[in-house]
Amino acid sequence: MHLALLELKAARGRFLLMGAVVVLVAALVGIVSGFTTGLGDDTVSALRRLSATDLAFSPDVKTDQFARSLVGADTLAAWQRQPGVRATGLGVALTRGTTERGVEVDLAAFGVDPAVFLSPGVERGARLAEDGQVVVSGKLADQGVRIGDTLTVDRIGVRLTVVGVTGSSAYGHVPVAYVTPATWQRIRFAVPGAQQATAELPYQYSAVAIQAVPGTDLAAVDRRLGTRTVPLADAFAAAPGYSGEKVTMTSIQTFLYLIAPLVVGAFFGIWTVQRQPELALLRALGASRRRLLGHTLAQASAVVVGGTLVGAALAGAVGLLLGAQVPFSLPAPTLAATMATVALAGLAGAALTLRRVATADPTTMLGAGR
Repeated sequence: MHLALLELKAARGRFLLMGAVVVLVAALVGIVSGFTTGLGDDTVSALRRLSATDLAFSPDVKTDQFARSLVGADTLAAWQRQPGVRATGLGVALTRGTTERGVEVDLAAFGVDPAVFLSPGVERGARLAEDGQVVVSGKLADQGVRIGDTLTVDRIGVRLTVVGVTGSSAYGHVPVAYVTPATWQRIRFAVPGAQQATAELPYQYSAVAIQAVPGTDLAAVDRRLGTRTVPLADAFAAAPGYSGEKVTMTSIQTFLYLIAPLVVGAFFGIWTVQRQPELALLRALGASRRRLLGHTLAQASAVVVGGTLVGAALAGAVGLLLGAQVPFSLPAPTLAATMATVALAGLAGAALTLRRVATADPTTMLGAGR
């Protein structure tokens, strides 16, 4: 270990350069991880907050279920009669609104029954209770929507009174606003400019939200009722852009994880070749293979672990700097897991150079260049 530290000091320029590369790789992986988590939260956080185990869609829709699926009131009633199941309608629609103070916002209208398990809690104000009311996400409150405002849905002309503010939930990068099913049906089905009564609108939902007792055969219910039920986590793919963003960001992370061992392995491979005379001398003086391996791993650990820790601090600083300006989320457990993977990948790259050290013959090494 003492010799490893001496070499680190003697060749500090080379090791600092390699450490800087590890810092940049670790920081980049951490930043990408933060964007991956942040984009995911900004796309499906409203769905994650639903107190449901499964969602039932119409069977003919395979993609963009929340935009294309329609489930009728008779199907919902049939689900509510199933044993071991609690069911309620869920409506999802993207729209736009303007307050009387001229604040224009995009919003995802979630139609939920305030009397059942999908009813949103509130951090400020009152809970959703009746038609014509809306509980808005904290993201909408940040954009200037206040409790007591009248929010008019564009083109439809539906006027909603803001009664409460809930957590910062979003769907498809659009802040969520919770309304009653009847209000949602007006937003979803009313013809712009037409004077259409709520009773004349289709009594349908985007999906049926289900709380199922473990072991309930939902597939059998699907066959009887003509629906297609998926677990809540699988329904995230139905959110706009979720799958594409996740694949893109995960691919970038994967390539960075592959780059780390290649870069570190290349550096220590060259370093090992350059140190052949010193390794030969140490072996000739009686140093064991175990000691030389430990010596090499100590150097690799110092460079990789030190660089990773600095990279983690840099990624965390970037997260603090960005704040709420972009969808970025890097909680401590995610950061720790990401940095541990980077460190292990880097050490794996360094381990690729150990065979040359472990199998070295001192006589051959000493005479190979003579």
